[in-house]
Amino acid sequence: MGAEQDGPVVTSDREVTTAGPVTIRPGDPRYLELTSAANGRFRCRPRQVRVVGSTAQVVQAVQDAVRGGMRVAARSGGHCLEDFVDAPDTGLLIDLSELHAVGYDPGRRAFFAEPGALLGDVYRTLLKGWGVTIPAGLEAGVGIGGHVPGGGYGPLTRRHGSVVDHLEAVEVVVVDGSGTARAVVASRDAADPARDLWWAHTGGGGGTFGIVTRYWFRTPGAVGADPAALLPAPPAAVLDSLVFWSWPDFTPESFGRLLRNHGRWHERNSGPDSRFTSLFSVLTVLRRESGMIGLTTQVDAGRTDAPELLDAYLTALNEGVGVPYTHDVQTRPWLSTMLRPRMSGNVWGLRAKCKAAYLRRRYTGAQADVIYRWLTSEDYRNPTAGVILAAYGGRAAAVPPDATATAQRDSVLKAFYLNNWTDATQDDTHVTWIREFYRELYADTGGVPTPGGDSDGSYINYPDTDLADPRWNTSGIPWSTLYHKGNYPRLQQVKARWDPLDVFRHGLSVRLPD
Repeated sequence: MGAEQDGPVVTSDREVTTAGPVTIRPGDPRYLELTSAANGRFRCRPRQVRVVGSTAQVVQAVQDAVRGGMRVAARSGGHCLEDFVDAPDTGLLIDLSELHAVGYDPGRRAFFAEPGALLGDVYRTLLKGWGVTIPAGLEAGVGIGGHVPGGGYGPLTRRHGSVVDHLEAVEVVVVDGSGTARAVVASRDAADPARDLWWAHTGGGGGTFGIVTRYWFRTPGAVGADPAALLPAPPAAVLDSLVFWSWPDFTPESFGRLLRNHGRWHERNSGPDSRFTSLFSVLTVLRRESGMIGLTTQVDAGRTDAPELLDAYLTALNEGVGVPYTHDVQTRPWLSTMLRPRMSGNVWGLRAKCKAAYLRRRYTGAQADVIYRWLTSEDYRNPTAGVILAAYGGRAAAVPPDATATAQRDSVLKAFYLNNWTDATQDDTHVTWIREFYRELYADTGGVPTPGGDSDGSYINYPDTDLADPRWNTSGIPWSTLYHKGNYPRLQQVKARWDPLDVFRHGLSVRLPD
């Protein structure tokens, strides 16, 4: 079978056409590319892929899926770590990559981005056009479509909050109880009858209520018609710091000291009014055979005390550690640091299994020992397995946990446990390693980071279906609480109203209430 071009879309009087709608089936040379995703462990084999170029085309594609009895899934950037899109039962895959416009909407006094826009494109357009930005993720190649509804965060979150704290409205294709697909615009306006649908997209996760075809952003309280005053301005430049410690020189004691120092600093300096909200860092601790432990840090170079803040941070982390390290700091334009980071996390096409946790406090001494042992053991080797600790808190903590669907507001770090490899025959070995590492790390709380203690559950944008598996979650706390805490019942009510037929579903989608 080949491709079916359903007709060109004329976008202006110059007879310019855009892609979509295009239907691609197995046998078409493009099928393999359009069914590829970031995690090489998964690949769906849908009956058709629909490349779309407008909201109306998304509505039609969803309607076709419902009428044809096909499970529908949507892909924007393709970075989902589980098989939410690339599941065996996906029948119609909607490719949103051609919906990638970014601009300003004067009618809403808000900036818009379509779901296929990559974060790097959003940053570039907003900065060059209006001198503003949104506090979203560090990886420029991630599509905004899935990043936002999970409650995305990034280097400016400590200073300006989560990206959803600036979400003004969403346009969503939903399916009602009669099986009819339609597009709905939902905003944060208290008088909007669809406000609950907006709220669900501020941390409830993607692929569970409908398909977003447009996001609008404006900072709460921003007034006037000047676009440059409606979103935060990024720093003109940042101090871009890169530290490497020599992994082989660490002992269990010095390693524990580094983790303890790092965690303690974030406990003390992650409040909404901390003088360190302009500082963001990522500590990357892969297995010892990687050779180095790395720390990247950004500080707003426009602050007169920026060098002092950076020095105080690095001094606190190295206090009593005694392990050699190198330090290189450059002053770089902010956009350059976002588009071309000096340490990249791009693992597209590798096979992966990942897990996560929100941390409210530093690791305990026992947990630091577990991490050291699992990252230095001689019975397993993989230099791309380990843990990444990203700074959180700051202004993100100023928002009440029920104001958005992102409930974990007083955490100070996000922990991302990762394992990447290439050989499919080694899947069981590598998946088992990270499962058992994570289970032992959280052995005192049933193998998972339960909310309310040192940890505070997990982050839905780093999904892990093991949390819904009683073999790996023995805490007695359901996966829905680990991800959404007390917001989950409200999310279920939104689900019942806007997706009563459960058209949009995956392994960790919000379930219909009983």
